[in-house]
Amino acid sequence: DRERGCTRASRLESGQEEEEVGDAGRLLLRVLHVSESPAPLTVRVSPSVKDVRPFIVGAVVRGMDLQAGNALKRFLTSQTRLHEELCEKRTAATIATHDLRAVRGPLLYGTRLPQDLKIVPLGRREVKAKDLVRQLQLEAEEHRKQKKRQNVSGLHRYLHLLDGKESYPCLVDADGDVISFPPITNSEKTKVKKTTSDLFLEVTSAASLQICKDVMDALVLKMAEIQKQTVESQEDGSLSDTEADALSGQLPDSGADAGAEKAGPASLVVEQVRVLDEDGPLRVVYPSKTDLGLAGPHVTVVR
Repeated sequence: DRERGCTRASRLESGQEEEEVGDAGRLLLRVLHVSESPAPLTVRVSPSVKDVRPFIVGAVVRGMDLQAGNALKRFLTSQTRLHEELCEKRTAATIATHDLRAVRGPLLYGTRLPQDLKIVPLGRREVKAKDLVRQLQLEAEEHRKQKKRQNVSGLHRYLHLLDGKESYPCLVDADGDVISFPPITNSEKTKVKKTTSDLFLEVTSAASLQICKDVMDALVLKMAEIQKQTVESQEDGSLSDTEADALSGQLPDSGADAGAEKAGPASLVVEQVRVLDEDGPLRVVYPSKTDLGLAGPHVTVVR
């Protein structure tokens, strides 16, 4: 009996150890409620989007390490894959990601006429939406002639989503600058870089609010997976870009890891973002209690 008791105890201990090891191998995703945030970001929605692209969901993620190895590339590649698959080539939904430090809230999601909407698109100079769409159409035609085929790549593939629209959707910051023009591009002003640690995420759709939430869930959980891989590679002894810079005598960006320090090395913070009607009533808050319910074995969601 004593032997059996010892065996059972040792099994319990080993099981407990396995559980602890399992928990240690997970990444913590901490949800910060609006009431807990010192300066919660809000998005107000203009009635003008109703017949154009009515649905939007936002979230803030703090603590990403995009400096280490190819983390930024993996992050951008994951967005491209989501756009191709879950977003159905942006026809169901469109993702835009921003460096939170460059975002000035509150934000307004509305519409502007093509000749009135100005944006500095990623990798381009400031341009009116009307001229940007025309430029992209000309580039697409040139691409077709050169390649002698109908298929086009890049932003050119999404131009048809604006067909028949008298006004275009856009997300505008407190400075009056357009930081997002879905489903085409977002702004150079809020571009995500290697030094970005805190991000504002947005998902818009003409189809439904649920697809926005599904895509946001997938994006946040993918970010958690990338962060976990980054932490593990650093624990294995791989040098991050910051560490390599330190060895070569270069000073890293002082604000780059502020979010990471707050969140801890193996965790991310997801701050709730409220989306309100322009006159006040709440439309949606993300993440709610029902969001992020399908977290994989690599993530523990703490609410």
